[in-house]
Amino acid sequence: MSLADWTARERPGQWPLTGPRVVLEPLDWSTHADGLYKAIAAPDIADLWDYMPIGPFKDQGQFEKTLTHVCAEFGWELLVIRKVKDGTILGMAGYMRIRETHGSAEVGCVSFGRALRRTPEATEAMYLMAHHMFEELGYRRYEWKCHNDNAASRRAATRFGFQFEGVFRNDMVVKGKNRDTAWFAMTDEDWPALKSAFEAWLNPNNFDASGDQKQRLEAFRS
Repeated sequence: MSLADWTARERPGQWPLTGPRVVLEPLDWSTHADGLYKAIAAPDIADLWDYMPIGPFKDQGQFEKTLTHVCAEFGWELLVIRKVKDGTILGMAGYMRIRETHGSAEVGCVSFGRALRRTPEATEAMYLMAHHMFEELGYRRYEWKCHNDNAASRRAATRFGFQFEGVFRNDMVVKGKNRDTAWFAMTDEDWPALKSAFEAWLNPNNFDASGDQKQRLEAFRS
């Protein structure tokens, strides 16, 4: 693809992203505060933040204050994941390290509440965010980064189609400990095949009467 006429892209995460199962809404504390705290930041789910650079939080006030601060300081665009059927708040994810000039951004602060983990809704949320990047805004690169010790996050990145690109050793000091950061990414060249796989997996025909998948997402990429 020629880049002779390339121009900066629009900033992601500025409007809702809607699918059959979930809608992702730009974070609005007046609407989302109580439900989001209960879904991802209450004391009984504090382990969700073990590998995050922020959290856990002593109360809802600290949760709101911390996220407001990091969004302002680092330019995060956070999206709240709701169930279309009844509006239940299930989790959150955001666009980070946004570089409009180069058409590159990272998906981060991926926080799935217990009701969202290992569900079609979770996969649909990741599909909608990638679709927004590549097809609605025309970005070239979409990144996923995590603590190299976070095996669950590494598995998720691979499952969603991000390719492993390496480990940045001694990348950060987080909560008084070293963090080696694993980098993954997908590009606009990868996206057409990944899109087809996502859509085939998310098709209702891929689920039985109990809601269990018939084929794994990875099967549609082979």
